[in-house]
Formats: sequence, structure tokens, C-alpha cells
Amino acid sequence: MLDAPASAQLVQAFANTVDVECGTDELDTAGKLDAWLRERDLLHGGERVHAQDHALCLRMRAGIREELGAHVGDHTDPALLHEATEALRDLPVVVTTGGDASGVLAPAPHLTAARKALAALAIAWSELAVTGEAARLKRCSEHACAWVFWDTSKNRSRRWCSMRVCGNRAKARRYAARQTTGKTVE
Repeated sequence: MLDAPASAQLVQAFANTVDVECGTDELDTAGKLDAWLRERDLLHGGERVHAQDHALCLRMRAGIREELGAHVGDHTDPALLHEATEALRDLPVVVTTGGDASGVLAPAPHLTAARKALAALAIAWSELAVTGEAARLKRCSEHACAWVFWDTSKNRSRRWCSMRVCGNRAKARRYAARQTTGKTVE
């Protein structure tokens, strides 16, 4: 079983702050975003998350969740992806050198503490994209669920967060539709 790297775990936790099934959002206020970032040791000190930072975060999260849906064959909303790309442009990163001469991505030094915390999320997403591991992070194709999960299958073919629940729902719907209409339903 392939364990998710730390960057995938962080992006997964970030994307799953929205619970579609329950209709809840852990980051629905700037204060909740502030607390969430502190819990993950991304935000330090006395500076707080402001409304502009919160709005930027929500655009970035919406775009990442949209991209993760594409990993299971969903059609993406270009407007959401564009907004996320614009949000990421407001979170510049720099390459620093480590003692072993390898490049390390870091938030640009001029960013506020809140923006540096958000840039850390952007860096985690970038690491997954560059290594190709982003393809293992997916949004459940059961739209009533839309939970983000790490695909541990060998061929990266999982479509549902849980075959027992979401996969079973989808297969039961297709079966019922075939019984009613006699046609195959996607």
C-alpha cells in the first residue's frame, strides 16, 4: 500500500475542509482559517488571517477540488480553475538552496504571515503536481460525497472514496436504471 506523502496529506486535509454531504465548511470564516492553519503549524505569531487572505484561500481550495475531480473523469469548470490560478499568483514562492545543494521551495519573504501559510499549501500542491503524485489524490466521483482521498490502487483507477458506500451507491443506481429502462446509464 502506497502511503500518501506529507504534501498529499496536507492538500487532502485542506480540500476536505468542505463536507459536501453534510453541507459544512471548516473554513467558512477568516477566524476558522486562522485556527486551521495554526493547528497544522503553518501560521505562527500574532498576525491574524484577514478577509482578503480568506477569500484567496477559498478560491485556491475551490480550484484544487475542481482539479481533483478531473482525476476521476469529471468535467472541470474553467472559471474555477482560472480563479485558483489567479489566487496562486498572489502567493509567490522562491527557490532556496539547502546544505546539500538541492533547491527547496519556500514562500517569498515579503509575504505576510497568513500569505506565507497559504503559500505553504500552494507549495504542497506544486510538489504533488511536479512529481506526478497529484494524480493519486482524487475527489470522489459520487457528487453527493465529493470527499478527497488518496488512491492506493496499483493502476490509480479508484473513482470513489469508499467502494462500500459511494461505489455501491453508484452501482446500485446504474442497476436500478437498467432495470427500469433496460439501458445502460453512466
